[in-house]
Amino acid sequence: MATDLIPLLFTGVDDATTRLRERLAGLTTREYLWEPVTDVWTVRPDGDRWLVDAHERAPEPAPVPTIAWRLWHIASDCLATYASRSLGSWPLRVQGREWYGQVAPALEALDLAVATFRDRVTALGEDGVRQPLGPAWGPYADDSWAALVVHAQDELAHHGAEVALLRDLYLRLG
Repeated sequence: MATDLIPLLFTGVDDATTRLRERLAGLTTREYLWEPVTDVWTVRPDGDRWLVDAHERAPEPAPVPTIAWRLWHIASDCLATYASRSLGSWPLRVQGREWYGQVAPALEALDLAVATFRDRVTALGEDGVRQPLGPAWGPYADDSWAALVVHAQDELAHHGAEVALLRDLYLRLG
């Protein structure tokens, strides 16, 4: 009996998303923007918009990202990018280095990015997720969509755990 690949792949994504959303319950703007050390990447006001700190060439060691920066990275830099590179239009109201200085729209964007990524990859079907990503993916062109879902799960779990740790530290040090 063959097991469908798509539900199996998205079990990890769904579990990591659920854990992250549970850990984000009650997040305040102060905590969202909390800078635990002096050398941080965060989201800063720039006129009438907010921009994440540049991260093109990270110094060694890299600055510590705030919760706001990490949510941008998960939702916009990863999931929305994955969902739009060759599967459809950009799903979020912000793009590039733009992000939110408030919690509610950031969480809405996170939810939208996860749902869009999930829906668009699922729409590829069982055979489609086994196909290569294609030329738009540069050095990853020969990797499968299934491999991308596994990578997305890693991003959600990895950065979700970092968000959880920052929340734990904020309760004790913030």
